[in-house]
Parts: sequence; C-alpha cells; structure tokens
Amino acid sequence: MLKRTSLNFVNNILEKKKDWKILDIGCGYRANKNATVVADILDLSHLYKNKKFIKITEKALPFKNKEFDFVIASHVIEHIEDFEFFIKEIERIASRGYIELPSRLGDNLVFENMKDHIWWFMYDDEKNNIIASKKNQLIDPFLNVSMGKLFEELFRESMVLELAWEEKIEYKIEELLIKEGFKKISFLRLIKKYFSKKIRSFFK
Repeated sequence: MLKRTSLNFVNNILEKKKDWKILDIGCGYRANKNATVVADILDLSHLYKNKKFIKITEKALPFKNKEFDFVIASHVIEHIEDFEFFIKEIERIASRGYIELPSRLGDNLVFENMKDHIWWFMYDDEKNNIIASKKNQLIDPFLNVSMGKLFEELFRESMVLELAWEEKIEYKIEELLIKEGFKKISFLRLIKKYFSKKIRSFFK
C-alpha cells in the first residue's frame, strides 16, 4: 500500500516509537533525526557519531530480512539505475517506510540534478502508485542546491512527493512522450518577458 503523506506527519509518529529500529538509507548530510541507523555509499560516519552508521558497498543492502520497523529513503531513488532492485531491497528489510522524491518540476529547476538524476517521478492518486520515467530536462535550470532547498521549504507541495508505504511499493515504468518540436523552457526568457510587459504597462 502506498499513499501520500507529509514528512511532518511521519516524524510525529516516529518520535513516539521509541522502541522502533529506524533506518535512513542514503542519508547524505541530513539524516532524519529519528533514525537509529543511517547508511550511505559515502563514509559519513564522522557526521553521525551518536548513531550507528553503515557504509553501503554492494548493490544488495547489508541488512537482514525485516531487520527494521521503518525505513526512510529521501531523495535516493532518482539516482539509482536499477531502482526496481532497490525498491525490492527496502521492501525486504522493512515492512513500512517513507519515500521522498523530487517532483518533475522540482527536479528540473536545480542545476546539479542534471548530472546525477536518472529518473523522475509522479504519483498516480487513482491507482496509488509511482510512475517512473527516464528524466527529461524540459526547463533550463536556474537554482543551485542551496537555493533548491529554500524553494523546497517555501513550495514543498510543488517540489517534492511525500509518500508512505506499507508491505509493498507499487510502481510502473513508462516512457514520457515529448511533443515533436518542443523547445526547452527558459526561465530567464520568461522573466525578461514579464519585466518587459511590466515596463510597457508602466509607460502607457
């Protein structure tokens, strides 16, 4: 089962589950505060001295079946070529969890996402599943990572997908069809048009 949620709602639940073993996989530099175990492909153990840190070195995750009560994968899946295998792995090691993904809009706005994001996603509210397709860059990006984080705080519902799952993560892969002759949207061009219109109206 997969459904929309919010990180605040999830954290409120996790804060009460003092006996739960909670994994943040692909934690990066901002692991979830409620995680009891954090893991990443980089050795970030020096950042998490008060938590158990595991360095991921293999495709298969180094954890036992249902070892965790809850697993968090925040901004991880879009980086993984074989994300289907990764989803099976997190289903294997836990029976429930939280997934956070950039929305298609959010994914297009940040420069750095062009280099290392392989997939992008949307959520089907009727079928309660994730729809994945290979990423397309439809907008000239204009934000760096730190500005992207600020936009994420201000416009969170437009920038990220917040999903809770239990037992199974439903998804499908489909090709996003771009109309022939489509030209990439330039944010700077839009801004210029906006101010040009404003200036013209000012002098009318």
